[in-house]
Amino acid sequence: MIGALLGLALAPLLRAGVVRFAVPYGEPRVACCPGPVPALPHGRCLRCGVRGGPPPGAVELVAVAVGWAVERAASWPEVLVLGWLAAFGVVLAFVDGAVHRLPDALTLPLLAGTAVLLPLVEHRPAVLLRCLEAGAGLALLFAVLALLGPVGLGDVKLAPSLGAVLALYGLRAVATGLVYACLLAGLWAAVLLLTRRAGRGAELAFGPALLLGTLLAVWNH
Repeated sequence: MIGALLGLALAPLLRAGVVRFAVPYGEPRVACCPGPVPALPHGRCLRCGVRGGPPPGAVELVAVAVGWAVERAASWPEVLVLGWLAAFGVVLAFVDGAVHRLPDALTLPLLAGTAVLLPLVEHRPAVLLRCLEAGAGLALLFAVLALLGPVGLGDVKLAPSLGAVLALYGLRAVATGLVYACLLAGLWAAVLLLTRRAGRGAELAFGPALLLGTLLAVWNH
C-alpha cells in the first residue's frame, strides 16, 4: 500500500495545484495567499482558510487510487517515471474537467521531467529511441487533430509525455492507450448526453480520458 500512502501524502499539494490552475483561459491563476499553499481534504487553504476547488475528498480519493494503481502496474525503476506522470496527471485531469484546458505550466514541466527520467530508468538505446518516436508521433497526430478541431492545443502538449511513457512497454501499449482513451471519452460523452448534462456539439474534456487510458494500458501491458 506504499503507493496509496504516497498518493495520500501528496494529495494536499495536488489539491492546491488544482485550485491554482483551474481557471478559464486568459484569467490569472488563483492565489488566495502568496505562493502555492497545500489544502486539506475539506478544500480549505491551510493559511487563509479560503475554500475552493473540487468537492471535499475528491482529489484525495483519486490520488490514493492512482498511487495504488501505479505501484501495482509498474515495476522498479519504471515506477519513477510513471509516478511523475501520475502526480501531474491527477492535477491535469481535474483542471481539464473543470475548465477544459491543460495549462502549459503543467504540461511542459511534465514533458521536461519525463525526458529527464526516461534515460535514468531505461538504458537500452533502442527502447529510448522508441519512446522518442512514440512521443513525437503522438504529438504530430494530435497536432493534426487540433487543426481539424476535435482536440485542443493542451492535448497536443500532453500527448508526447503519454506516448513516451507508454512506449516503455512497446508500441502496442501506445495503440492500446489511444483506444482506451477514445472509448472512455465516448462513454463519458454518452453519459452526459443521456443525463442531459451536455448537448450535441458540446465541448468535452479529453485530457482525463487520455490520462486514464494511459494508466489502463500500462496496467494491462
